[in-house]
Amino acid sequence: MRTMWKGAIGFGLVSVPVRLYAATQEHGLKLHQVHDADGGRIHLRRVCEVCGEEVGYEHLAKGFEDDEGHTAVVTQQELSGLPLPSKKLIDVLAFVDSARIDPLQLTNSYYLAPESAAANKPYVLLRETLKQTDRVAVTKIALRTRESLALLRVHGELLTLHTMYWPDEIRDSEGLAPPSSVTVRPQELKMATSLMDTLSEDFDLDAMEDEYEIALGELISAHLSDKPAPSRKATTPAPDNVIDLMAALQASIDSAAKKPAADSTGSRSAGKSTRGPAKKSTRAKQASTKKAAPSAASSRSGKSTAKSTASEGAAAKGARKTAAKKTGRRAS
Repeated sequence: MRTMWKGAIGFGLVSVPVRLYAATQEHGLKLHQVHDADGGRIHLRRVCEVCGEEVGYEHLAKGFEDDEGHTAVVTQQELSGLPLPSKKLIDVLAFVDSARIDPLQLTNSYYLAPESAAANKPYVLLRETLKQTDRVAVTKIALRTRESLALLRVHGELLTLHTMYWPDEIRDSEGLAPPSSVTVRPQELKMATSLMDTLSEDFDLDAMEDEYEIALGELISAHLSDKPAPSRKATTPAPDNVIDLMAALQASIDSAAKKPAADSTGSRSAGKSTRGPAKKSTRAKQASTKKAAPSAASSRSGKSTAKSTASEGAAAKGARKTAAKKTGRRAS
């Protein structure tokens, strides 16, 4: 894993040298723009609108335009000279209860590891203190020449850092929530809770897959091998309104209860499917297995059962005829 930042965690007179690593990575096949007629690559050129010349990276600067149309040009050298106290320091501002941090403020996640063996002791001290007090640290850090608020917390045996939006970057949500006059009945809450419980049975977050990326990989594989694009079932559109809330909840519960366990667990036993054009998804393999022909033994068993059922039906029919004749004699 590549180190993307080196510095220290500083709180009071304590300093913990650390290395920063990206904790997440987005998967996905990289697509680029091409001409649909011949597949030729489309390249974007950096052209100045004043002189019409193409501009190289070494001549790029930053600009800010005010309301009157005036532009302030700021060079890279000027930007690098701006003060950044937190450039090589994760500056702890305060330790707060974890419940005080709204997840809405969090952006990117990073792992923090001790920079050297000498940093192990203070690193573990900070980690265990945060654990026992159930607190997190609000800090400031400069990444890629931009200072950001950050949250320092414990994840397993590691310290992790989560960059945060500044308070004034969170938009006001006033007026978005339903009016306070809207209420729900206890029966509706009970049924909604039952639906949640039903949907949560045997749920495995680690088994979740990106179905869009898998389908995209299969589509690209088909194009690369000059095969027809795989056909897929149309996605069922979501209902645009709910007329009877109770009926909708009950229907959802019934539908979730009928769903086989395999649907909720996915392909756990087979492992996660490998994404990419050259790989097939685990679900596709399961589908092909389900379509396999029944074995000869099961076929013979089916025939024997059918014969037995036919014999029992004939015997029952004969018994009904005999009973009808006896009844007729008694009546005469």
